[in-house]
Amino acid sequence: MIGKSPHGFYFMRYFFLFFFCFFSLILYAQNITFLDSKTRKPLELINITGLPSNQTVSTNHKGIANISSLKNEEKIFVSLLGYKTQEFSYAELKEKLEHILMFSSYFNIGEIVISATKWEQKSQAVPHKITSIDRKSFQFQNPQTTADLLNTSGEVFIQKSQQGGGSPMIRGFATNRLLYAVDGVRMNTAIFRSGNIQNVISLDPFTMEKVEVLFGPGAITYGSDAIGGVMNFNTLKPKLSLSDTSLIDGNLALRTSTANSEISTHLDFSIATRKWGFLSSFSRTDYGDLKMGKNGPTDYLRDSLVIRQEEKDLVVKNSNNKIQAPTNYSQTNLMQKILFQPNKKLSLSYAFHFSETTEFDRYDRLIEKRDGVFRFAEWKYGPQKWQMHHLEATLSKETTFYDKLKINLAYQHFQESRIDRALNSNEKETKTEKVNAYSFNLDFFKTLGASHQLFYGFENILNQVDSRAKVNKLLTLTETVSQSRYPKSDWYSNAIYLTDHISLGPKLSIEAGLRVNHFGLNSVFDTSFVQLPFEKIKLNKVAVNASLGAVYRPSESWVFSSNLSTGFRAPNVDDIGKFDNQRDFSVLIPNEELTAEYAYNIDFGATHILNDAIKVDFTVFYTLLENALVRRGFQLDAKDSLDFNGKTLRIEAIQNAAQASVYGLQAGIEARINDNFNFSGDVNFQKGEEELEDGSKSSSRHAAPLFAIGRLNFTKGKIKLQLNLQYSDKVSFSELNVEEREKIFIYASDKNNMPYSPSWYTLNFKSQFSFNKSINVNFGVENITNQRYKTYSSGIAAAGINFVFSLTANF
Repeated sequence: MIGKSPHGFYFMRYFFLFFFCFFSLILYAQNITFLDSKTRKPLELINITGLPSNQTVSTNHKGIANISSLKNEEKIFVSLLGYKTQEFSYAELKEKLEHILMFSSYFNIGEIVISATKWEQKSQAVPHKITSIDRKSFQFQNPQTTADLLNTSGEVFIQKSQQGGGSPMIRGFATNRLLYAVDGVRMNTAIFRSGNIQNVISLDPFTMEKVEVLFGPGAITYGSDAIGGVMNFNTLKPKLSLSDTSLIDGNLALRTSTANSEISTHLDFSIATRKWGFLSSFSRTDYGDLKMGKNGPTDYLRDSLVIRQEEKDLVVKNSNNKIQAPTNYSQTNLMQKILFQPNKKLSLSYAFHFSETTEFDRYDRLIEKRDGVFRFAEWKYGPQKWQMHHLEATLSKETTFYDKLKINLAYQHFQESRIDRALNSNEKETKTEKVNAYSFNLDFFKTLGASHQLFYGFENILNQVDSRAKVNKLLTLTETVSQSRYPKSDWYSNAIYLTDHISLGPKLSIEAGLRVNHFGLNSVFDTSFVQLPFEKIKLNKVAVNASLGAVYRPSESWVFSSNLSTGFRAPNVDDIGKFDNQRDFSVLIPNEELTAEYAYNIDFGATHILNDAIKVDFTVFYTLLENALVRRGFQLDAKDSLDFNGKTLRIEAIQNAAQASVYGLQAGIEARINDNFNFSGDVNFQKGEEELEDGSKSSSRHAAPLFAIGRLNFTKGKIKLQLNLQYSDKVSFSELNVEEREKIFIYASDKNNMPYSPSWYTLNFKSQFSFNKSINVNFGVENITNQRYKTYSSGIAAAGINFVFSLTANF
């Protein structure tokens, strides 16, 4: 009889124990690497989203993601902009123990977006038109500011009054009829005005991870101001390590441009452990005076300017009339983020953003003349400051009321000022505004079966406005208090909102939304300078908004969508309480009899992919604005004029006194020529009109002319090249908005010596060379033919020929 070896028994027992533990560890960790199918390089920031819970994990810088938290999902979608979206079951992913290849696609219609509901959704399931700009795209385009970044989309028109600026126009609306959000937090404040605003430049383009633009009303999710569209700026996020080994990485960028002697420096670095992630970022940019192009209207040339010498204003000849002086300024941006994820269900994060510019001159005011004489010797904005503290908590836990919840607490501080002095005046006035903005959002996501999803939440917003004004007398060096721009005010908004998304089979889905919004305002006026019939204003109103949309997908190559929606803009402190005497003939005074303006929108869109070689999409839209808040003649104590600063001025106030409408078409094409060449293009047409005080009609001020872009791209190995052509149509005198016709100093003159905005084009070249996966060099030539032009409604001419060079290094 042969006996059993005890050594063999123990060996086999420990072998099976080791095998079991090792196999269990693999099942538990379930790490998968995602690679580019051609280069076999790892892909960072891939979204791996499970349905129906909508839980998402992302790949790290090594292309690795841990999918163990998605084991209970029915479907798992893997997506990255520029790559084909893939669908798996959890069991299928478990089999991919080595890696998954991602295949590049110029025709992705299933991208993951978050702007519609603040939760991740596939774009082909959303009835809104949403455009995304990913990090790779704007790293290649190299925009100087975030306003320029939006311009690279080819679907957002940018107006500039000075170099330190950029006011987007979307579907015929702009300024306080557009909504800005940073990481989902509302950026609009109670002093956003109807005139062009510059707040978008406070955001650092170097720290953008993805920018989404939602076209049309977004009031259900974002509330007041989201009439023409929503711009959602998503910044870089801290990462976590998938093992006990800490990870440290970062990015360094250096850039210079010739048209304005730009020098930019950026550094960000992150530290990642299994539960903690830290991200720090610093950017500094210095801009010199901007040089315009050589070929174009002579009206734009800066032949002379005002200088101060020996306590006198002197008009002197500009040594180079293509140099737009003074337009130089500098900007500093800081960002710090901390992420703590104690387990797979709970995530806590804190973010700090800081931005500050130096003073920058408002160029359009400095070139303004009356009877051939400069109106101002000085007109500048003081340092524009913005900071935000943002706390976010996300919990994934299936309950009766939610599967996921998200809490956002944010505090923002804004500071801006206006400094002006008339020509030959010894008095300089400074008006300073500060806003403390508090916001609280509680958002829920709930699945009611595989085909039914609810997105709902609560929002509370408070803006505290402090406004001061002073006059400095230059000769006596004395200072006096003057009439402030705004009263001391509290503006608030409270809302509840719901979006219901139902899939009626694999081809059709519908989405309905409802928002009930209570808003109000309390203002206290200083009547030392102007006697008003009231010292306080209180506003207490309710706005109700709804939307209904549908998406039909008859095949993988066709998507149709339609959306009916409303939007609103609650009157803010700028509407109700502003006191402004910038016009020679009138003065704007407060008005307490205001209510919200409403927008009613309908749009229809279609996307088609033809033979996996061409993608065509278009959207048509129509928006009607009722009870529009506009500036109109007004009476105070039964008088239509008042004496102010020794002048008799017509009294005006913001009133719900007009109707406006806009319609248009947005269309795009992408064509794959071969493995190396592809072409893309976008065209935007909008036509708007608004009601004037006498009941007649005028073209809409913020309806941009037809504009378009075409891009020819070449990619091979480490080289990427692009030649693009941008075009904007002219706006004749007869097509100009009535108010715009008065701004003869910013426009060219036609053959009848009337102001108009000429058409223009630019030819631009971009290139990128990757020495390795860590170092990239970019070189570009913008406005190759050196055109001299202004974008519509802009006070400053755009850059002439501009050579751009940048170096980026990843470590």
